[in-house]
Order: sequence, then structure tokens, then C-alpha cells
Amino acid sequence: MVRRTCVVDGDTFWLEGVKIRIADIDTPEISEPRCDAEYALGIRARDRLRDLLNEGPFALEPVGTRDEDQYGRKLRVVIREGNSLGDRLVAEGPARTWTGRREPWC
Repeated sequence: MVRRTCVVDGDTFWLEGVKIRIADIDTPEISEPRCDAEYALGIRARDRLRDLLNEGPFALEPVGTRDEDQYGRKLRVVIREGNSLGDRLVAEGPARTWTGRREPWC
């Protein structure tokens, strides 16, 4: 399947054929959740990211010196009007700030 532009989960989306990993947040898994609560919060994060991205123009800014993660996703911070959309997801609850390692949601 060729993906052009869609939201995969709360911290990953495709934009014009490029897979983007939002570098400043972590959200629950929906493809392989470890519990029902993780899945439910992951769906909430995915849907909220979709809504935020659809609200209008945004910029993708690189962070640090790493361009991609081990899965080939571009590591970017999503910025609108000088503010990180990732920070907004953290403030609203379905995400947490990325600390450099995955932590459990269950």
C-alpha cells in the first residue's frame, strides 16, 4: 500500500509520501497495545493529532543531528505559530514528552 498523507498513530504520520515521527513526544501504541487502556489512549492521541494537523499550516523542524530513526521515519517537531503540536498533545493528556526511551502505558 502506498501512503501519501495520513495519520498512523499519535506520534507518526505520512505527509506527501514521507513518513514523519514526531520527535518531541511519545504516545501509546495502537498496533500492539499491552492493555486496553493503552489502546484507548492511543486512539485518542491519533484522533487528536489528526485534528490538530488539519487545523491549518504547520512547519516541520529537525531536532538535533539525527534526521531519521531506525525505521526510516523523519524525526521532526511539528510547529504552528511558534508552538509545538507535540507540547499541545502532552498538555491535553494523550502524549508525554519524549525522554529518549520508551516507557510503559499500562
